[in-house]
Amino acid sequence: MLSRERILFGFISGSVFLFCTALFFYLYGWDFLHEALLYHLTRADPRHNFSIYFYHIYLQQENQILMVDKLISFLPQLVVQLVLIFLFAKDLPFCFFVQTVTFVAFNKVITAQYFVWFFCLLPLILPWSNMKFRWKGLISILLWVGAQFHWLMWAYLLEFKGKNVFLQLWMASILFLAATTCVLILLIRNHKLSPVFTSPENTKKLK
Repeated sequence: MLSRERILFGFISGSVFLFCTALFFYLYGWDFLHEALLYHLTRADPRHNFSIYFYHIYLQQENQILMVDKLISFLPQLVVQLVLIFLFAKDLPFCFFVQTVTFVAFNKVITAQYFVWFFCLLPLILPWSNMKFRWKGLISILLWVGAQFHWLMWAYLLEFKGKNVFLQLWMASILFLAATTCVLILLIRNHKLSPVFTSPENTKKLK
């Protein structure tokens, strides 16, 4: 629900963001705006990576990729992010985690260092998870790591052996996305929601 405090928080946050953006745009011009924000909307990396979009970008690299194609790839990412916000906004650490995982999973470019973005959030959510290492935890680890090693096998054949395995690598990317999604669903189903902020009415009841 909207409240005076939430509207004020949004107004102050947006004002600070716009002020900083305007300040550095004034100092550095379009170079800043492109490198800091716009580049990520139009980036097209034809090199193989974990993303399911890499093969399409690779096939289109000799032609000019339409701006519409670049922006459409953000649609699944945006929809998933909005759904997760509405579902888990009250449990802030868990919301941060699931949003980061899905942001990486549906990104146009995914490399191994991106996984650090959500690994560092695991200590904040594991204490509130009902998932035991035996067997759901172990299965989740094996599924995710196994899908990653499967992808790396095809990447090795392409990069070091010169094999034409682009199609197999793309299918491995799809499998990796499916594995990530399955593990995330398991984590969500076994998570015990713990709201960070409590409304004044609930606070009075607790007292």
